Parts: sequence; C-alpha cells; structure tokens
Amino acid sequence: MPRLTIFGKELIDEKSIAQIKNCFGPEDLAVLTADAHYGYGHPIGGAVAYKDHISLSGVGFDIACGNKAVRTSIKAADVNVPKVMDEIYRRISFGVGRINNEPLDNPVFDKIAKADFSPQRKLLDLATEQLGTVGAGNHFVDLFEDEEGYLWIGVHFGSRGFGHKTTTGFIAMSQNKGFFDPAKEGGMDSKPILFDLDSAIGQEYIAAMNLAGEYAYAGRDVVVNKVLEILGTRETTFEVHNHHNFAWQEEHFGEKYWVVRKGCTPAFPGQTGFIGANMEDTSVIIKGKDTPLSREGLFSTVHGAGRVMSRRQAAGKTKWLRGKDGRKRPTIVSKGAVDFDAVRARLKNKVVLRGGGADEAPEAYKNLDEVLKHQGETIEVLHRLKPIGVAMAGDGTFDPYKD
Repeated sequence: MPRLTIFGKELIDEKSIAQIKNCFGPEDLAVLTADAHYGYGHPIGGAVAYKDHISLSGVGFDIACGNKAVRTSIKAADVNVPKVMDEIYRRISFGVGRINNEPLDNPVFDKIAKADFSPQRKLLDLATEQLGTVGAGNHFVDLFEDEEGYLWIGVHFGSRGFGHKTTTGFIAMSQNKGFFDPAKEGGMDSKPILFDLDSAIGQEYIAAMNLAGEYAYAGRDVVVNKVLEILGTRETTFEVHNHHNFAWQEEHFGEKYWVVRKGCTPAFPGQTGFIGANMEDTSVIIKGKDTPLSREGLFSTVHGAGRVMSRRQAAGKTKWLRGKDGRKRPTIVSKGAVDFDAVRARLKNKVVLRGGGADEAPEAYKNLDEVLKHQGETIEVLHRLKPIGVAMAGDGTFDPYKD
C-alpha cells in the first residue's frame, strides 16, 4: 500500500511533487495523475485520502467543478455548427460574475434557502443569478463529433460564485473570523487548510461542500439542456456527469477515508468520465477498470491534459484597469509565448471558435493521449470526441471565479 503513487512522473514538475508531499500525513494516502500541475496549496491532478480530516485546499475555490457530456441522436454533419455556436454564445453567459441571461427556477434554490449551514442561505440571490452561467478560465461549452459521426455536447465548469464565496467564508472561519469577514489567503505553498472530521467546522464544511456540489450539477444540467434546446432535440443516447474538485467518503485497502480530488476524476470500476483535451485536440469518454494499479491510484484519473504553461506564460502579463465607465479592461504589460491570432488561423477550418484566448491555446497544455498512456491499465477509452465547436469566455474577460 504505497503512501504516494505518481503516474507519469516524467510529465510532472518537481514543484507539484513537492506540493503533494506537503498535503498528507503518515496515516494518509496520496496520488498524482499524469496531468498534474502546480496549484493553490494542493496540486491540480492530485488526490489525497485523509484518515481524520477533510481538506478545503484539496477541494479548492471552485467547489464541484466538473464535466458533463451527452451524445445526441443527431449526426454532426447535419448541424450548422457556426449558427449553433452563435446561439450558444448569445444565450449562455460566459465570464466575470455574469448573471443568467434567461432567469430560471430550479429545485436547488429551495435547498440553498434552507441550507443546513445557514450562512449559505444568504448566498441565494447570487446563486439564483448565476445558475447556468459558465465563467472563464478553462471552462467551456463544446460540440464534438464521435467515431460514428454523432454529435456530442460537453461542458466544464463548477459552482461559480456560490462555491467561491463558500470557500472564502470557510477560509475566514479557519482564521477565527466570521464567514463573511475578509480572509487572508496563504501562498501557493501554504500548508493545506484541514478540518478535523469530528469538529463542528469540519461537519459544517462537508454540508456546505455537498450543497455546492448539487448546485454545480444543476448548473451543468441547465447548460446542457439549453444546448439541446438550441439544437431542437431532447433525445440523448448516452450521458456522463461527474465532479473533479470534491471530496467523498470511500473505502480503500479495507479502511475508510475522506478522499479529496482536485482536478482529478473518480474512475471506479465501470464508472464513466468525460475528459477534455483542449480547443483543438481529441477529448475522450473513459471507464474505470479494476486493476492493482487502479487501486494504488485510489481509482482516480486525469480531468484534462494538464497545463505546461501558466496563464501568464502563455498570454503575457496583463493588468486590469478600471475605465471612466467603471468597467475593468485588460492592459497588456508584456507579451506571452502564444500568438493567439496564429492559433485562430490554424483552427479556422477545423473548429468553430467563440471566445478563448492565449492562456487556453492548445500549446499551453500537455498532449492528452500521452497523459492517458501514463495512466496505464486504470482506465479504458470508450469514445474519442473531435471538437467541432468551442465556446469559452474571451481573453478580455475578468473573472474572480475561474480555476
């Protein structure tokens, strides 16, 4: 029973390896998946099985960020992709603290209004406004074509401002402040914020995290259903939906743990997952396998290709300055490594792109096929999905809730 299992060590920077070692104790177990890269207090692509704690840092700011994908009964060749992508970009809100352009009702609002952790009730208005919005960063709404020519919808985002404010509230509480008081965030290599499972704050955090998870699921359902409506269909023939920034109580090696996965997809035997690559390369639908290596990896796999450039390296240094109209706009201080105009030109006849920026260019990511190869006999690829339409927030979008 190894204390730390690393997949694809040659693909992972030393800072991420040092960071995961900073996250677990002698009674805990840890994993780095092959897409792992440096994160805030806990590497993205890292899982830790805690014996007596739950980790706020491991779940992260975007509680319950995850993926949903559905296969439609429509052939991709029969779809006017540019027209559909225009409609997606018009009807779905991408970017900073955006509100839903089409207000809606949802059962999750009643749960937030009666939240077990009462401070979350005061976030109801924010949750109501933002349900069904996608945000910025690496969050997307995509159209894909599979091996048989069928059209798929894939989305990636989390609990938006509701989850972010829940996290910052608990950071404040960990510093003996009130939930709505300003919190002092530590550095990237700070020790993770851990709550004892049998403490009041630990139990409150679990309740709050689970509610944020329900909210994230509801948001992804709303967005996928809206794209189906745009396509003029309700029929789907396959669905996969899971979190990759979350914690679950699980049994491993005959003992119970709270397993936190940050940028890391659960892949238990027979469990399916949707793993996105980038705006140009093939994404996949996978299924977990029951093998000794899978057990060593805590039945965890990648959530994407994993970054090889930071956002600043790719896009350059940008300052957000407020104009006379009160709106924040980006001002480039220094150029980055990616020429996004060249990326757009390269993608022109391959992918219908709406939004996006240099920090999300394919060059900023590892190769997903290589990453998956390093996961070994832990997963099986069921479907390969070629992107034909990609919608993301534009590179001039400020968003405090992105990954």
